[in-house]
Amino acid sequence: MSTADYGEILEEVRRLLGRVVKSPVRIEEKTELVNDLGLDSLAALQLVEEVEDAFDISFPLNELSQIRTVRDFVLQIQQEIEA
Repeated sequence: MSTADYGEILEEVRRLLGRVVKSPVRIEEKTELVNDLGLDSLAALQLVEEVEDAFDISFPLNELSQIRTVRDFVLQIQQEIEA
């Protein structure tokens, strides 16, 4: 992805989360990855791998512990794209 458009990143993250999360949940910006979607460490790593492939970035795993919501995740991806 050549530009770091927040809306485009959000839509792609929603799509990727839909592949990782098996339960039908509406994914909003305020949706919490662990509390609302039930992501465990294995699912989180799978999601990070999907994100790295989709956006051609290297996602810093040490940042994962600070990410709670979909919005936090999208902002971190945007930051990595722009870096």
